[in-house]
Amino acid sequence: MKLTHQQIDQLYLFTRQHYVEYYDLQTELVDHLANAIETEWEQNPRPTFDEVLHKEFRKFGVFGFMDVVESRQVVLGKKYNRIVWSHFKGFFTIPKIILTGFLILAVFYFLKEYYTKEIFTATMLFLISSMLPFLFFENRKMKKRKQETGKIWLFEKILSNYGTFPWLMILPIHFFNIIRIDRISNPSDLVLFCMSLFIVSMSLAIFIVLKIIPSKAEAYLKQTYPEYKLENL
Repeated sequence: MKLTHQQIDQLYLFTRQHYVEYYDLQTELVDHLANAIETEWEQNPRPTFDEVLHKEFRKFGVFGFMDVVESRQVVLGKKYNRIVWSHFKGFFTIPKIILTGFLILAVFYFLKEYYTKEIFTATMLFLISSMLPFLFFENRKMKKRKQETGKIWLFEKILSNYGTFPWLMILPIHFFNIIRIDRISNPSDLVLFCMSLFIVSMSLAIFIVLKIIPSKAEAYLKQTYPEYKLENL
């Protein structure tokens, strides 16, 4: 006996009532519960839907879904991180590496000609502040979707966390401390090259994290979860 759409919806409601927040985690639990209920009915069709559901839920122990959610969240988190990093590494093909080299040289010659402490500091502050609109709109988008659909996706949460990479905030501070930018008025070519490399690397990291990865991730979500595609038509 197969579950009806109404019963599947009840399973989603049941997982939400038991503190499973993310929809992709809910989907895994719903699949597990639905298969268990259908298997039980094949052996003994007399129990009601609610009776079999609560019987299966008791198998999760006194903490309910908590332990399963924590373990699956770790597993899904690792899976999603691998997907993200595969796109990150895939960005560095030979043509892009060559283009990156040209960008580094272009920044180097620009700094060699026009370098001042103020220009370099302003550039770094601009790169860091460029993340703020992304974080604002991504959080707003997730909240709006949750209000409209009642769903929040673990994958989206992980992607928004990439926008707050601690190293994106901390690296400039360490870099300033290493080169003591406040004391340099006439930097050597080596220092200028390091500055150029750092500026281009930071720019690429921000572009990949805020632009490339989210676009690839949305395609992955639509492919894996048809519901996501329907929500975003």
